[in-house]
Amino acid sequence: MVSTFKATMAGIAAGAAGTTALNGITYLDMTARARPPSKTPEATVEAVAEKAGVTIPGVGPEKENRIAGLAPLSGLAVGLAVGAGLGLARGLGWRRGVVATGFWAAMGAVVAGNAPMTALGVTDPRTWAAEDWVADIVPHVAYGVVTAAVLNALDRR
Repeated sequence: MVSTFKATMAGIAAGAAGTTALNGITYLDMTARARPPSKTPEATVEAVAEKAGVTIPGVGPEKENRIAGLAPLSGLAVGLAVGAGLGLARGLGWRRGVVATGFWAAMGAVVAGNAPMTALGVTDPRTWAAEDWVADIVPHVAYGVVTAAVLNALDRR
């Protein structure tokens, strides 16, 4: 059996690959539809900071730029954390095929990414249009597929 540390590190690598796929699909969608980036990650950073009683330093553009940097970092953290969790689970003996692993990776990323936004009142998925759901689900499916494929490939090493 692979050590849980090595399995977790493999999961982090897989999560990084999956996050790259998610971002790539998102940027392709933005390019194809000429849509602006979502502001919900930035609004979530601000809401989390407010709830935690933390002040993001700066005023005006300086503060806005920090928030603009923290928002994608939070998405990266989610992708790495979900990958780490899957890697750890595999290290502890949880073995599923690529499809099942991909499903759980995608669902983990959807929940970990959207639950804070929803809980903080930044967004309400019940009000999303069909195209909003597609724009959210398709990149998360790409995350799941790539994360699972990388985990599977690393298992074979």
